[in-house]
Amino acid sequence: MSFAPPSRLTIDLDAIAANWRLLDARHTGQTAGVVKANAYGLGAAYVAPKLFAAGCRNFFTAHLSEALTIRPLVGDATVMVLHGILPGEAEIFTSHDIIPVLSSLPEIALWAAEAKRLGRTLPALLQADTGMSRLGLSAEESHIVFNNRALLDGINITHVMTHLMNAEIPEHPSNEAQYQRIAAFQRQFPGAKLSLANSSGLFLPPKFTSDLARPGAALYGINPTPGRLNPLTPVVQLHGRIIALREIPPGTEVGYNGVWTARRPSRIATVAVGYADGYFRALTNQAFGYFDGTPAPLVGRVSMDLTTFDVTGIANLNLGDSLELLGPHGTPDDLARAANTNGYEILTALGARYQRHYIGAVPRP
Repeated sequence: MSFAPPSRLTIDLDAIAANWRLLDARHTGQTAGVVKANAYGLGAAYVAPKLFAAGCRNFFTAHLSEALTIRPLVGDATVMVLHGILPGEAEIFTSHDIIPVLSSLPEIALWAAEAKRLGRTLPALLQADTGMSRLGLSAEESHIVFNNRALLDGINITHVMTHLMNAEIPEHPSNEAQYQRIAAFQRQFPGAKLSLANSSGLFLPPKFTSDLARPGAALYGINPTPGRLNPLTPVVQLHGRIIALREIPPGTEVGYNGVWTARRPSRIATVAVGYADGYFRALTNQAFGYFDGTPAPLVGRVSMDLTTFDVTGIANLNLGDSLELLGPHGTPDDLARAANTNGYEILTALGARYQRHYIGAVPRP
């Protein structure tokens, strides 16, 4: 006999598809689906087929292993790896019809060697570093490539790309500076299209949206326009089940280190969610659960498996009921503010111990 985990994570795949359509409608180019990190923690094996069914024909992952996972799930779509290619991987890329983003001279050499081995031209994206100092050809490496095109023999550069540092801050001067740098880089490759916009980049002026946009977090309901109304549909709901209820007198401490003390007769609900489930310890005394829309403050330390909430005065709440920890009353962005992080980390940290329920799943190939 098996039992479902006590707490439940609901993932609305229909909302993800609706978000992709909204983002796709914002520009005339193509819109990819970024499904790295297991689709931001929500399940790439469910998300990728849903996006494919919605019309998405371009997918990005971070690692080759992630690309191999979704490759059989997305039909004839183009699958690309943001972190590029490492020694020993070229044949895996080509045998599974996966395309690397090339960001260094050694990667270019690996892909050119594979093209020579196969005796055919291979597609790739070429990334320039325009300010992030993470991945992409440096100015010096770019100069080497510009002046020695033989390095690219056998490689068809379909797109040039870079990653915006401050796209969520429309007025930030780095946006225009990066645009000018990647535009100059693109001019060296007249046949190549441009991939520039991330989630927030799609809400910058039209020139930033480019030929191939790469939204990630926005697909999953994270607000790409901080400080403004979120244009996306919420995707996740998390409900933590109450496994204990107790009445405590004033002066009683709750949880590790006694960082919260009852000032009145209080009713405390212990919920089966903790930092092992991605519900951060930093939320101690900072967040809320909700029961039928009524807020219940998180009190005491978040521990590995348990979190306590003050449910004093909430009627009709019983052992076995659940508190909404993410949902209509508290979004991932809200929880991120309470934990002093971002919504990306909230989603990607959601653990494996939840009972996961998918709305709108499509049959897998």
